Amino acid sequence: MRNVRVRSEVWLFRFFRFSMALLRRMINKLVNRVMLGTVTLPCEKMASDTGLAVSGARKKMVVGLGNPGMNSSRHSVGMAVISALAERLGVAQQWKSDRQVSGEVIVSVYQDTQLVLLRPKLLMNVNGVSVAKAANKFSVQPKNILLVHDELDKALGKLAIKHGGSARGHNGVRSCVDCLQTDVMPRLRIGIGRPSGKTPVDRHVLGRFSKEEQIILNSVLEQSVDLLLTQITEPHLQTSPSGGRRAVGRSKERKPPVQPAEGQSQN
Repeated sequence: MRNVRVRSEVWLFRFFRFSMALLRRMINKLVNRVMLGTVTLPCEKMASDTGLAVSGARKKMVVGLGNPGMNSSRHSVGMAVISALAERLGVAQQWKSDRQVSGEVIVSVYQDTQLVLLRPKLLMNVNGVSVAKAANKFSVQPKNILLVHDELDKALGKLAIKHGGSARGHNGVRSCVDCLQTDVMPRLRIGIGRPSGKTPVDRHVLGRFSKEEQIILNSVLEQSVDLLLTQITEPHLQTSPSGGRRAVGRSKERKPPVQPAEGQSQN
C-alpha cells in the first residue's frame, strides 16, 4: 500500500512539473507574439518582387543570444562570441543602440557579404523579438541568420554547428523559432557544461566562468570566430564533427587580422 502511494506521489510530481513547463512555454510564446506585434518577415518571394534577390542573397546576420547586462555569464556566452567577432573585423567601436530592433547593431562588410551583428537588449526568453525585428529592418532571410548560444550538453571547450532543427530546450533559440516562424536558422553552439554536484542549473548558467574556465574560454572565443567566418563565406561546409569540435590544443599559427571594409575605422 505504501509503495502504491509513493508511486502515485512521484507520478503526480512529474505530471505537475511537466504541466508547469508546458505552461511556461505557452506563456513565453504568447509574450513573444505580443511583443513582436505585426512585423512582416522577409522571404525569398518578397526579395525577388522588390528586386533585392541578388543583394539579399549576400546578406547575413549573426546574433549573440543572451541576457542584457549579463554578458559575462555562461548563458550569455553568445554575446561574448559576437563581441570577439566584432573585434576581429575591426568594428568593435561601431556598436549602436537601435530602438527599432530592441538591440545593439553593427552593419559591416566581409568578403562581399553585408554583415549585420546583433546583440539583443531583451531577456533571453524573448530574444527572438529582437532577431525578427532586425531581420525585417535589414531584409535578412531566416536561413541567413546565424544564432550563437550556450549549450549545456556540451563540455566547456567544445563547439558545434547545427544546421537548423529544434531548439533542444534552449529558450533563446525557441523564441527565435517562434518569432521567425521557422527553424531553418543555423546555430553555433558553445559548450558550457552541466553543473557539478547539486548546483541548480539556473544558478550555473547565470553564473560567471571561473578563472580556470576563463583560460579555456579565451580559446573558445578565438575558434568560435574562425567558425563563424567560415559559415559566413561557406555556409554548407561541415565544420563540426559528431560530438562537437574541441576549442583547446589548437596550433599556434594564427590567421592575419581581417581588414575592415573601406570607409570603416580600424581599432
